[in-house]
Parts: sequence; structure tokens; C-alpha cells
Amino acid sequence: MMTEKDRMRDENWRTWGPYVSNRQWGTVREDYSATGNAWGFTTYREACSRAYRWSEDGIAGICDSKQRICFGLSFWNRKDKMLKERFFGLSNHEGNHGEDVKEMYYYLDNTPTHSYMKMVYKYPITEFPYDDLIAENGRRTKDEPEYELVDTQVFANDNYFDIFIEYAKINHDDFLIRVTVVNRSKEKAPIVVLPTVWFRNNWTWGYGSYKPQLKSEQHGIIEINHESLPLKKLYARNPKTKAVFCDNESNPNIVAGTKNSAHFFKDGINNFLVNGDDTAINPEGFGTKASFLIEEEVEAGETKIFDFRLSPHDMENAFFDFDEVFSLRKQETADFYGEIQSEIKNEEERNVQRQAFAGLLWNKQFYHYNVSKWLNGDPNLEAPRQFDHFVRNTEWEHMQNKDIISMPDKWEYPWFATWDLAFHCVPFAILDSTFAKSQLKLLTKEWYIHPNGQLPAYEWDFSDVNPPVHAWSTFRVFKIDEHTNGKPDIPFLESVFQKLLLNFTWWVNRKDKNGNNVFGGGFLGLDNIGAFDRNMEFKNGDHLEQADGTSWMAMFALNMMRISMELALYNPIYEDMAIKFFEHYLYIAEAMENIGQLKNGLWNEEDGFFYDLLQLNNGDSIPLKLRSIVGLIPLFAVEIVEHDLLEKLPNFRERMEWILKNKPKLADLVSHWEVEGKGGKHLMSILRKTRLKRVLSRMVDEKEFLSDYGIRSLSKVYEENPFTFSVDGKQFNVKYTPAESDSSMFGGNSNWRGPIWFPINFLIVESLQRFHYYYEDNFQIEYPANSNEMRNLDFVANDLSKRLYSIFSKDEHGNRPFNGGNDLLNHNEFFKNYIMFHEYFNGDTGEGIGASHQTGWTATIAKLIQPRMGSRPQ
Repeated sequence: MMTEKDRMRDENWRTWGPYVSNRQWGTVREDYSATGNAWGFTTYREACSRAYRWSEDGIAGICDSKQRICFGLSFWNRKDKMLKERFFGLSNHEGNHGEDVKEMYYYLDNTPTHSYMKMVYKYPITEFPYDDLIAENGRRTKDEPEYELVDTQVFANDNYFDIFIEYAKINHDDFLIRVTVVNRSKEKAPIVVLPTVWFRNNWTWGYGSYKPQLKSEQHGIIEINHESLPLKKLYARNPKTKAVFCDNESNPNIVAGTKNSAHFFKDGINNFLVNGDDTAINPEGFGTKASFLIEEEVEAGETKIFDFRLSPHDMENAFFDFDEVFSLRKQETADFYGEIQSEIKNEEERNVQRQAFAGLLWNKQFYHYNVSKWLNGDPNLEAPRQFDHFVRNTEWEHMQNKDIISMPDKWEYPWFATWDLAFHCVPFAILDSTFAKSQLKLLTKEWYIHPNGQLPAYEWDFSDVNPPVHAWSTFRVFKIDEHTNGKPDIPFLESVFQKLLLNFTWWVNRKDKNGNNVFGGGFLGLDNIGAFDRNMEFKNGDHLEQADGTSWMAMFALNMMRISMELALYNPIYEDMAIKFFEHYLYIAEAMENIGQLKNGLWNEEDGFFYDLLQLNNGDSIPLKLRSIVGLIPLFAVEIVEHDLLEKLPNFRERMEWILKNKPKLADLVSHWEVEGKGGKHLMSILRKTRLKRVLSRMVDEKEFLSDYGIRSLSKVYEENPFTFSVDGKQFNVKYTPAESDSSMFGGNSNWRGPIWFPINFLIVESLQRFHYYYEDNFQIEYPANSNEMRNLDFVANDLSKRLYSIFSKDEHGNRPFNGGNDLLNHNEFFKNYIMFHEYFNGDTGEGIGASHQTGWTATIAKLIQPRMGSRPQ
């Protein structure tokens, strides 16, 4: 019998998966406007009628790895003004805090090969409050919270359907599909269920005339005809089920500028059902989009089950082994997670971790974007770009993306983000190290990485700059994979390392403004963390020297040094690279000590903290004394090198000892290198012991950074006393805001001025573990500050992990903090055990904020829950 682990070794089992986006409208890829107004060019309402150029969206959608064909679910409660074919949400301009999905759905289960998948969608029985959500969020200011679907009372008295959607693979290209509809209300209610299959439109744009076809010659079966797909049939278990057809073509009556010869359009099934337009569907029973039409009345409290099969086989009875295979896949999934979670005894922890893993796996997406074609248009699709004004991504014409990628959130962020992806890969490595490694390699391929070495940021601006965490993630995944599989994957490590050499050089050449090993970078993924937009150009040549940009580069250098040392165990030539990165780390550390006229550089001795500096063109420097996580990022530049490893690398050791002996000023910057820790360990860190204590004393102060739920992104002292700063005749203010942003900087849809963010907290925990691995009990701090309790750093790291986990776990009253005190979500029988993994969390209450399904980097909670492998930092 084949297990999930057996299937993971067969690439065919990865061909199909939940690769359909939750939102394709409002993306840069679909923007063919002259002004670059991506949110305005395609909208939610128009998505029903527009054939997308690059890829598809839908509810619980699956497709093949090239998205030639898709399957998804649509619903109608006979009250809404449109079918529910995709999840509803607001555009960036409609939401008072930017774009936001306004639906309730949870990812419950999934496996690495997608052999079994489960999610639940909560669909209101009463009319969906589209207009209310748009109007009320439009009325609210940035000082008010978002108006969510649960606030509209559509779920009051359990007046909704729970719709469970499950998939089980018989084989890699043979899907069993079960839709379970439960009427939670106290009255009978109608529902229309529409299992839908459609082809991605590849024939309209002028590159080929081949058009596949769907047709039906008998009830209960939709035939699939595609020249490059083995799929043949979509079966309904009820043989009387009728099918309706239209075409995946834009409706020229709705979509301006559309030119096609089609008679039936993408919105045909919607118009047939909702508007009663019999001419909207093809009476001859064929097209490129088709749905089974299932119309039911569901009694109060009743459950109805609908089964389907998407298969490459012609069969008289497609459901003869349906129940048996479904049960088997569910048991195999339980066995798979039972092994992964074998050391986790707490059932709550197992539930949170398993849903985190499910969210990671459901948020894989087919990402298709050929930048050159997008910039210049297709034979049949004009691109009226104003190249003499603003056009996105003109420097990235080499990019040709057509891959399965882990998304931050398939609704709010349905595009890859390089630094997000680095964090996704760490928990992914626990589940599926093969996929994690493939993702890290993918972004270094020549059709992603720029010829100059820059890694693409995200589609809104590939040239933006994210923190350089790819090397860190690569080595973390390498070590997890080595532990899991019992052997090191040196080819993987070497291949990524070679490309990261280009990326490191790009950073040195582009972001070290004056060649002094002090780095800028702009916003560096932290959006509104500063007093002003950190991408801002100053008058007279003034510029920002960033504590975080420079610290990230020190971390990058240490990561590259450590990878080089690992590779040198197998090929001595890499010892020279290890020496190179060791020296570069020292020069960066030196630069942090001495910038302009400030003797302490980025370090402020009076405050015991790292600050950004405004470097003036006359050589003077002004510290921006704003205490944020920017000043904590130097913690991340830490590496422990064991004596045994040095003994195996004699050339590296000899050169390193020469540098430390002959360049004493540099040697002083290598914290405690000359003092071996217990077990023959050596410490490299920007932070010497005294400075480490001073930084940590602020970090663990509950009046500053330490919250009940983790480390805040900004000191709480600015709640009562906002930070103010003037530059270029303008005054800027920063106030501690623990929840949503009160500014529009970077779209206003995220906030780094108070909330808790998992990626930074995860790196803090890991860094504390590394420091403890060296110091052990010889280094203790008062934790929390002013508590008179002295703790070692391993205790602090573990306690921070517990605080982060407490965001999702039930407190003594049964409340999960991420639910924000909502009684329905916390205590209702049909909500209370479901978890959402938000983008960030209220710094005071732990309430989830931002993208509500960002199981990407927030899924690092799964790694924090997982027991550590021995005493080494994990």
C-alpha cells in the first residue's frame, strides 16, 4: 500500500493541486490600463464577465501545474444578485485599511501531494451584504477598525450553510470530490451547488487557434476534450444531474474594448440562473466552461452530500470505490500527521499546527506572468503603456513565470513575495522538504533573478527591496532536510549558494551608497516602520543609513560564511569563500561602529539601542531616535562555530586567526571569538555581551516591546509620547498604534508601528536560542524587565514562543485572542475550533489583523510548536 511519503517521491502526484488563486482581479498581471491602475482596471463585479489573460480564480479551485484546466465550486442561495463564484472582498481603495477579503472560510486539512484536502466555507442563507460592506468600510476612517462580515450579523442564529469541500486522489490525475452542505439554521433553505470545470483561455490572445471543448451527451457526465490532457470526464454521482455550458470569453457588453466572436460568455451560467436569461447558455451542450446544476432545498439542521469524480477514465460506475478510497486517504493523512506530531502531546497544539500546515498547502498557486508580453501586449490584446511616465517592472523583461509557488495569501496577496517565501519554506521543510528546496531554488533561476543579481520583490514592484533572508532560509531548510532524510543535499545547497553570490554582490554594489559597508535599502519589507517613507529621496544628497539594512547584510554575510563552511567539508575550494564572507562581516560590523562624526555609529550609547542615521552631505549624522524593531535586527547577525568544524577547515582557521591577530580593531568586533564556550564553541555577533544585555533589557520591557503575545514592532512608549522629526521642512510623527495603520503609506494595508509580526518574532526566538547555545547559563537577564526574575536566554526564547502560540490557543475563558473577543467565533460550536492565521496581530490584545489567511509566514508558529531536535538552535 502506498503511503503519503511514498507519493511524495513521485513527482506525478504533485501535478494536480489547489493551485487556483482566490483572486485574480485587481492584480498587476491583469492590468492593461494606461495609468497603471491595477485595482481599477479589473474589479470584483467585472471578474464574473472578464476572461483573464494570465490565470484563473475560484473557490476551492484545483488545476494542473500548467493550469490548462480548472475545477472549482460555485454556489447560490437564490437571494444574492450574483453567483458566488469567487470570494468577495474590497479593493485597496474601497477598504479603510486597504484590500480585504470579506468572507468566512477555513483551511482544515491537506497533504504535500494533495492526496486529501479539506476546507469549509460559511455561506450566508440571507442575501450576502455586498453593498453594506462596501458602504460601511468606505465610510469608516483609518482610525476605525474594518467592518467585517461577522459584524453584519449574517451569521446570527446560525443562519448560514456550512459547506465542506473535500478532495481525495485515487491516482495523481484522478480526483474524488465531496461537497457536504449543512443547514445550520432553524428553517428550510434553498441552495444551488455548481461544480464547475473550465479551460484557462489560451486561444484569444493571438498565439494559436486551438480551442479545447467540454460537452455533455448524457446527464451526470461532462466530457473533457483537450489535446494535451489525459482527463476525459467529470462525473456526478447522481446520474440525473444536468449540465449547463458557456465559454470562458469576456462579455463585450460588460468588458469595454473586448473583441471576440463568441456567442456565449464567462458570465453565461450566472446570467442564466440569476437573471433568467435562457440565451446566455449554449443549448447545444458544449463550451469551454461548464457546471453541473444542482438545486436543493435543505431542511433545518439537515446535511446533504454531493459526490463527483474528475477522471481520465471512461467508466460505467465511476463511484464503485469512492467511499473506500475517501476513507483510506483520510486515514493516510491522519497517519502522516501522526508521525510528524508524535512528540506533541497537547491536542490544542496539534490542532493549531495542523491547520497552519493546511493553510500553507492550500495557498500554493499557479503563478503566470511573462513581463515582456505584459509590457508590450499580445497580437490580440493591446497594452497601452505610457512608457514616458510610470510603468511597472520595465527592468524585468527577462521574467517568464509559469510555476507553482507558495503565496502569502491567495486572496489578499495572490503573488509571490521573496522574503515572505523564505519564511514559508521553514515550516514547509517539516512537511515537505522537497517542495521547500524547490521554492528556494526557483527564485534564483535565471527567469526570476535579475541579470544584475537582484531577487524580485513582488509584482507591484519587482525592483523593491526586501530583507536578504534567502541564505538564512536556505541553510535552515538544508539542515531540517538533512535531519529528516539522514543525509545532506549538497547539490541543493551549492546551487542556491552560487546564485546568492550574485545577489550579495548586487547588495554591495547597489545598496552600499558610499562604499563604506553601511547599507540602505528603503522600506525593506517593513512598510511604515519609519517616521517617513524610507524610499524617499532627500534634498542636497542627504541619505538614510539604516540599522536594519546594515544588520540584515551582516546576517547575510554570516549566513553565506556558514554555507561556505558546510560546502568546504565536501569541496575545499569553498574555504576561500568562507574567508571572504568572514572578512566582509567584519567590515560591516566595523562600519556600524563608525559613521560620519558619530563615534558609536548606528549604536547609541546613551540609549543602549541601534538607530537609523540621517547622513548629511556635510559629513554630519543625525540619529533618528525611534525605538522600533529596526534596532532589534542586529540580534539576527549571530553565528556559533564549533571547534570541531574549524578543525576540519584548516585554511579557513589559519586565515581567520591571522586576521584576528593582525587586525585587532576588527578582532574586537567579533564578540567572544577568542573565548571558547562550553563544548568548544565560538561566537560571532555584532552585539558584545554588554550591548546585548542593554538591547534585550528594552526588548523584554512590557512598557516597551514585550507584549503578552510576543514582541511589538514599535515601543509602546510612543503611545503617550509620539516621536517627532523634521526633515526638508516637513514634520513627521510616529505614534504607537497596536492594530491597523493610521496612515496610507505603502497602501495602508499593513502596519509596523506596534503590531506583532511573526517573521521578526521567529528570528528573535531563533537568535536567542543561538546566544544561549554559546553562553548557556552564564548569560541571564531580568525577564520580564523589572520583575526581579533572572532567566537564561533559552527560557526567554521558550516563553516568547509560548506567548506567540497563545494568540491561537484558548485562554481560561475559552477565548482565542486572534478572534478579537468575538463571542460567535470563540464560543459557537461551529466556529470555536477553527483557526485563522492573520498577517499580523494587535500588540496589546493579540487580535488578528491584516490578511486573514496569511498562513505563509505566520505558519512559522508550526515550527515553534514542533519540539526541537536536540540542544542546538532550531
